[in-house]
Amino acid sequence: MKWWMPENYAKNAPYRLARQLVMKAIRSYFESQGLTEVDTPALQPAPSDEVHLACFKTEDMYLHTSPELAMKKLLVAGEKAIFQICHAYRNEPVSDTHAPEFTMLEWYRVGTDYHTMMQDTINLVQAATKACGQKVLKHGNRTCDPFKEWQVLTVEQAFRQYAGIDLWAKDLRGEAEKIGIACSDNDTWEDVFFRIMLNKIEDKLGAGVPTILCEYPTVLGALARKKPDDPKVCERFEAYVCGVELCNAFSELTDAKEQRERFEANYAERKRLYGWEDPMDEDFLQALEHSMPEASGNALGVDRLIMLITGASRLKDTVWVPVK
Repeated sequence: MKWWMPENYAKNAPYRLARQLVMKAIRSYFESQGLTEVDTPALQPAPSDEVHLACFKTEDMYLHTSPELAMKKLLVAGEKAIFQICHAYRNEPVSDTHAPEFTMLEWYRVGTDYHTMMQDTINLVQAATKACGQKVLKHGNRTCDPFKEWQVLTVEQAFRQYAGIDLWAKDLRGEAEKIGIACSDNDTWEDVFFRIMLNKIEDKLGAGVPTILCEYPTVLGALARKKPDDPKVCERFEAYVCGVELCNAFSELTDAKEQRERFEANYAERKRLYGWEDPMDEDFLQALEHSMPEASGNALGVDRLIMLITGASRLKDTVWVPVK
């Protein structure tokens, strides 16, 4: 059935109303906090730095997977606290929780770290939920109360609690196989990590109350600052609601040399896995070298937030016009 058939379009009217209320709540929250709304180009000279994130390529540029690098250049230019609501593009299959074009919220604060982003996330989700007249978040037959105290869990703790595995075991593949997760000889440490996350951990996060999953292994935080007292992990977190990832945040890496090394490692791995040979954003690296201030940032999926607030079963139900 076509979405534009009047009877189908009418069914999603409550979701469109919620969308308007959430957008207003987001802007109201950040304006009350003194953040400036910015608008950066979707077309960028280089693709995402993430190994597994596929971009859409134009003749000589790329549609951004997020406005992150452009917004960080604004911090170098002198902005102190900014936010942006924009469309982002990721060349991934459509599913109930994924779309190749979606609405992204990103914000950055100079002079703060990931703990500030945690509190911002809590405040923002509560404000958006309240604006829609809701008391709980929903996905499928599960509910989650964002107004209660949120669970804060490190990745290491989550591996022990939900998988019974030591994240730092010498043979993580062997540990995974002991609990019934099939692995191949070609799997990297990162591959095994995500198999464990997807099969044993992710679905349990955000049960009853939202979960802030923090302190990821540094190898999984391409743009995140290492934790000073434990450099094997970085100051990164993701928030989960009813097993659905809602946002990705971290204290920003500002060391240009270290950032280049991480980019080079990621691009080499991407070439090995997928054969992609794409340019790095040299302009961003030059901006870091000039003087990137200490800051923290967050990227939150607006469509997913609306889906969770309204209890919509599919992401496509929350948008004005679905991609497919």
